[in-house]
Amino acid sequence: MKLSLGPNPYFWPREQTFDFYRQASEWPVDIVYLGETICSKRRELRTRDWLSLAQQMTEAGKDVVLSSLALIEAESELGALRRLIEDSGLMIEANDLSAVQVCRKSGLAFVAGPTLNIYNHRTLAMLQEDGMVRWVPGVEQGHKQIRELLAACVSEGGVAPELEVVVWGRPALAYSARCFTARAFDVAKDDCGFRCIEYPDGLPLSTREGQALLRINGIQIQGNDIFDLGPELPEVAALGVSVLRVIPQVDGTETMIRRFRDAGASALPRLGARNGYWEGGPGCAAVPMA
Repeated sequence: MKLSLGPNPYFWPREQTFDFYRQASEWPVDIVYLGETICSKRRELRTRDWLSLAQQMTEAGKDVVLSSLALIEAESELGALRRLIEDSGLMIEANDLSAVQVCRKSGLAFVAGPTLNIYNHRTLAMLQEDGMVRWVPGVEQGHKQIRELLAACVSEGGVAPELEVVVWGRPALAYSARCFTARAFDVAKDDCGFRCIEYPDGLPLSTREGQALLRINGIQIQGNDIFDLGPELPEVAALGVSVLRVIPQVDGTETMIRRFRDAGASALPRLGARNGYWEGGPGCAAVPMA
């Protein structure tokens, strides 16, 4: 199985971001996703910076995919995506149906990102007609649901797309046009002061009882715990997954990349939290639902 470094969902300072990807260029990863997926106001890196990083990664022997915003709200954001496609000539990860439309009109193949909400085989077939070649299911989609969806696709004469699954990282649970981080500090979204840059792994959110529950990351809500599918790797491989995705974290990403590279399709001891969604239960459940 190939190994991918997913797009960084967090807002890091410019030099920290460049340093991270300088290191990543030497990691044993096959595919690198680049680009801002959360908020277009995060402008530590401009389009030319992402393209420069893409060139560096390509020269390092990586397959580069440019990721779109998960929520495209303005014509300016759509225009920025069009320019990125025109100037790069690279594969796009479409995380919004507007990005799918841009790729379709341009006749470009694309990766269907985890925020496209593909829950039935007819949606999968439609996106394949539009140019989808790889699918990244949402973290809440378990192996049974994915298997049934792919089987239904094949039974109706279709071809299952290349499959990529998140095996390490905090789960993305929700997105909103409003900014959760701005709301947490009681400031307007348009006058947020870029507070999310102060929380390189997201802003922790606890219950009233003090139990860590969620992470606030701009317009995105994540689970607090980092899920680990290491022990489920044989099951992942049996599902036909060809790409394992690791989500960047401020610390330890290289260690996880090398861990999954060394494992291949062999089960690993669990280092992160159990992903209950994978078994068809609640995401943070200690045991799957009966």
